[in-house]
Amino acid sequence: MIENTSDLWLRQWLLYSLKLQLSNQSLWNEQLKLLSLSQPAQPLVVGISGAQGSGKSSLAKSLQQLWATQDVLSDVVSLDDYYLEPAERFNRAQLWHPLFAERGVPGTHDTALLLSQLQAFRRGETQVWRRYDKGLDCIAQPSEQTKARLLILEGWCLGLQPLADQALLSNCNVLEQQQDPDAIWRRKVNQQLGADYQQIWQASDRLIWLNAPDWKAVCRWRAWQELPLQQQGLGKSPAELEHFMLYFERLTGESWRQLPDRADFILNLEQDHKLLSLTPDE
Repeated sequence: MIENTSDLWLRQWLLYSLKLQLSNQSLWNEQLKLLSLSQPAQPLVVGISGAQGSGKSSLAKSLQQLWATQDVLSDVVSLDDYYLEPAERFNRAQLWHPLFAERGVPGTHDTALLLSQLQAFRRGETQVWRRYDKGLDCIAQPSEQTKARLLILEGWCLGLQPLADQALLSNCNVLEQQQDPDAIWRRKVNQQLGADYQQIWQASDRLIWLNAPDWKAVCRWRAWQELPLQQQGLGKSPAELEHFMLYFERLTGESWRQLPDRADFILNLEQDHKLLSLTPDE
């Protein structure tokens, strides 16, 4: 398949932007400066995928700030911003399975709203993006309207495709063993992943994956992320967080199998959370 001009521009734009995350060389800034002079008029979407605590939001913010120095406006939206509120999740828990009362997995987001907004953005329509307060577990004040034509969409399971039904039969942790012994919940999660989520993923022109070294590192990083909320008397206790992470273990494990072949760029992370390398790097 021959890439169009916008695709080629975005690939180069991301390559030099990500190189700057690893090494602050003036050469990469000069390349971005040249590219900024030929920014495509059509709206473009960049996906950032990564496990909990891997730094998706931080990377998105860093890229947004970098691009602003080159007079390239961008918006950032998170899959987390489209969580269903507790009452809506409770309804799904009653209808589908009790585990859907907890936010996080496919089936606990307002995918219809996010998809419609992404499609409208791709048509060139200005958007006001939804925001979610995870500490209070409710919808927050929406974003301000901008004229940005470059959007960063970040989320923990971006790019993942549904698993084969056979792969869902064995339990991967104590949560599935004790609370989903008949695989009803994980099958419904998988079904949801195969629906609107796939259309949302397809709205991204390029996908960046933050590659964590292993599951233990993911749990450790997510615990670090929760500390500010705990200090405010919000968020989850260490025991609650340990239980919460079990909801994500199956699909996070699947990301290590699927995303190496699906991501356009891979940022490899060290155990201490530092960026190690970029693939490809040229």
